Amino acid sequence: MVSPESNDGKKLRVGVIGCGGIGIQHASGLVGLDCAELVAGCDLSEETRSAFGAHWQDTRPNVNLYEDYRQMLASESLDVVTIATPDSVHADPVVDAIEAGVRALFCEKPMATSLADVDRMRAAIEQNGVLFSIDHTRRWNPLWHHIKDEVIDGGQIGDVQYVVGTLSGKRAALFRNGTHLVDAMCFLAGSDPQWVFAELEDGYEDYAEYRGNGGGDPSLEPSASGYIHFTNGVRGFYTGTSKRTSGSKWRFEVVGSKGSILIDKDARLLVGNQVHTIEEPQAEWKGIPAGVRELVQTLHSGGTQTSAPLSSALNVVEVIFGFLASQARGNARVDLPLSRE
Repeated sequence: MVSPESNDGKKLRVGVIGCGGIGIQHASGLVGLDCAELVAGCDLSEETRSAFGAHWQDTRPNVNLYEDYRQMLASESLDVVTIATPDSVHADPVVDAIEAGVRALFCEKPMATSLADVDRMRAAIEQNGVLFSIDHTRRWNPLWHHIKDEVIDGGQIGDVQYVVGTLSGKRAALFRNGTHLVDAMCFLAGSDPQWVFAELEDGYEDYAEYRGNGGGDPSLEPSASGYIHFTNGVRGFYTGTSKRTSGSKWRFEVVGSKGSILIDKDARLLVGNQVHTIEEPQAEWKGIPAGVRELVQTLHSGGTQTSAPLSSALNVVEVIFGFLASQARGNARVDLPLSRE
């Protein structure tokens, strides 16, 4: 179990694996924090490493840069590691960081692209009591928390009946932005997924396992249309298409017994004949930097869970692999969690 006493009053030492644009956003969450400091970054690309170092030159001039993350883990005595590697390259850095004594991890989505990697990561995290966050970014968006906490949980639309999530465009692939869509639907439904069925995009009928290249080419991955049944009885309707559509690429609808919520570029509450705009509360931090910041502060204070914990990461990958399994079984119902036999 994570304990703040083990800090001995020292700043938490943070390293970043994957120093591109997302890695820079990870490190940005440390700005102004008294309890932590960025001490190292790692990337296979010399150009990317250099750009990362240059970005932090004025405020973190002593950041050590590495090509091999294992060397960074062996040399730096890190407390926190953030992982911004390609989609299919999360498991080894997570497990190796935990074996090196890292106590908190912020990992890009999806958690992994195979069930074997998911299980390896889960075992290492749970067996070592490591604090974990997955980057499903809406979980650090003040508007989304206001909608969930005040509008939905506050009873303004009554009992939630169903949630609809729609995503279009070339990045609508399941392991790309599809992960965000699934997580947002779970968040709005307020429950765990129980079973699913799905049909993959035309041309991907035999796509039974991940065949992407880490996210660089979304055309190597399918989008899907699917159904998610939640344990609390809420129904989830998932629609993804790689084709361009009119209007917003992202759209969510939450329908309750008294009213509904529509979220696209704006958020609106519909009750009877009345339509009200839902205003976003002000927040100093949101998105990826807020997620890293929350993780570090939670570790420092001795907390045990963040806004995007391991359980939420597992729910998303179970749904995605459930969609693939449903397609392989003739669009049949697939119960979750998936059998590992």
